[in-house]
Amino acid sequence: MDLIPAPRSVVTGPGSGPGPGSGEVRLTAHSRLRAGPGTEGVGHWLRTALGQATGLPLHEGCEPGDDGIRLRLDPDLGPEEYRLVSDPDGVLIEGGSAAGVFWGAQTLRQLLGPDAYRRAPLGRDRAWTVPHLTIEDAPRFRWRGLMLDVARHFMPKEGVLRYLDLMAAHKLNVFHFHLTDDQGWRIEIERHPRLTEIGSWRARTKTGHRASPLWEEKPHGGYYTRDDIREIVAYAAERHITVVPEIDVPGHSQAAIAAYPELGNTDVIAASIEGGNSLSVWDTWGINPNVLAPTDNTLRFYEGVFEEVLELFPSEFVHIGGDECPKEQWRSSETAQARIRELGLADEDELQSWFVGHFDAWLSARGRRLIGWDEILEGGLAKGAAVSSWRGYAGGIAAARAGHDVVMCPEQQVYLDHRQDPGPDEPVPIGWVRTLEDVYRFEPVPPELTPEEARHVLGTQANLWTEVMEDHARVDYQAFPRLAAFAEVAWSALPAPAERDFTAFEQRMTTHYRRLDALGVAYRPPTGPLPWQRRPGVLGRPIDGPPPHR
Repeated sequence: MDLIPAPRSVVTGPGSGPGPGSGEVRLTAHSRLRAGPGTEGVGHWLRTALGQATGLPLHEGCEPGDDGIRLRLDPDLGPEEYRLVSDPDGVLIEGGSAAGVFWGAQTLRQLLGPDAYRRAPLGRDRAWTVPHLTIEDAPRFRWRGLMLDVARHFMPKEGVLRYLDLMAAHKLNVFHFHLTDDQGWRIEIERHPRLTEIGSWRARTKTGHRASPLWEEKPHGGYYTRDDIREIVAYAAERHITVVPEIDVPGHSQAAIAAYPELGNTDVIAASIEGGNSLSVWDTWGINPNVLAPTDNTLRFYEGVFEEVLELFPSEFVHIGGDECPKEQWRSSETAQARIRELGLADEDELQSWFVGHFDAWLSARGRRLIGWDEILEGGLAKGAAVSSWRGYAGGIAAARAGHDVVMCPEQQVYLDHRQDPGPDEPVPIGWVRTLEDVYRFEPVPPELTPEEARHVLGTQANLWTEVMEDHARVDYQAFPRLAAFAEVAWSALPAPAERDFTAFEQRMTTHYRRLDALGVAYRPPTGPLPWQRRPGVLGRPIDGPPPHR
């Protein structure tokens, strides 16, 4: 069966009884699919996905003994828990909610074989069978996330929808949508049109690491209209994926400042730019010194941005970034220093904490929750805020001990833009070597936490930063196959990292590679990059040795 992620329990044979079980359910042109109350959306998705791959109509309605598929809710199961039973009465998928049924449907798709992932039948006769068995399963974490950076390199809407399908196939359920940064603003805001008119395009792009001498001398950009965002959010919801938007403040904001210069520290910027006082959208990588001015005008501007964001995204959490905000401009700006004195703050760290705290209170008043990168801990953590712990485990440990919720995404473990192998053919090698096995042995809950503190770990997330990923094929290469290992870490109740059976996981991956092939995923082969996946001569930034565990 080679299921990924591994389910909690698999019992072969008809019903739930033990035994070798040689029977199977065979889906044919006469098989039907019945979606019980509350599962209609899952039924529509499953009928569409299996119909296009198999050519089977799977008409509505079936009864026990029909060799069909039945979907129904079971209130005794947890919200994302499911039970899949394949026996002489057909296939029954029960879930504690529609989400649980949906994850069971994903398992059914895996049971039917890699060709069940194709978009059209292959035109040859084949049997679509499911062995008699019972699978009982539930996720370890409620937050099983993937962060996709579309600011550094824009991914058109169709590519985003494709990644939502890939997430669903791996039972991931939170899509962290990194929409703004120094290099581009990717979401239409009606009241501030220059954010996309100016902020969504840059004149050229650095090729490779920021130390590279190479440039792509053509404009790069794009953005999602409000209707595009609505479509993405609705498409995700059909797949039981929550979209968490990220609007970066107060750092990583040069694209916004390029569009509206008054958002920047104008008294400092004007003195640093020859021939004028305006910035352009940044065309290289790294930590940018141009950060938002801590003024009332900036607060009102971003309140307007967030009002439109809340209208488009119904998620509980809204990400505000908060990372890598250099304080040099604030130290040099009389406006910023006057604000520090006015508020009675000790320093620039507390000024950033005040900035974050403002939006924490603003979001809370509207029934939402702020989440930010672990730098928001500096100067005091805003009440009610949650933390994405990226610089290691330390920020997440500190936040959990202070009673704040945490998503564990340490760069040393699950930044998938980091290289997968030390070999010379690895394209644009960035950071530490993080192999498939390294990701499989990642543990989201630090042992330093007590059971009570560990309850604040909402889950975990893999991050894809796209500075050196110019198109979806490069994103695929960095994401897969490691995202499959991460998905198992996020979903399955695995033993301690050293005790995990990576050999068995690799064996299951031999089947999973065929699923990825059917889905058209340009993954990194186990034997190394294919010739067209290499980027000879493009400078990266490899870091030698094992990553620190902190």
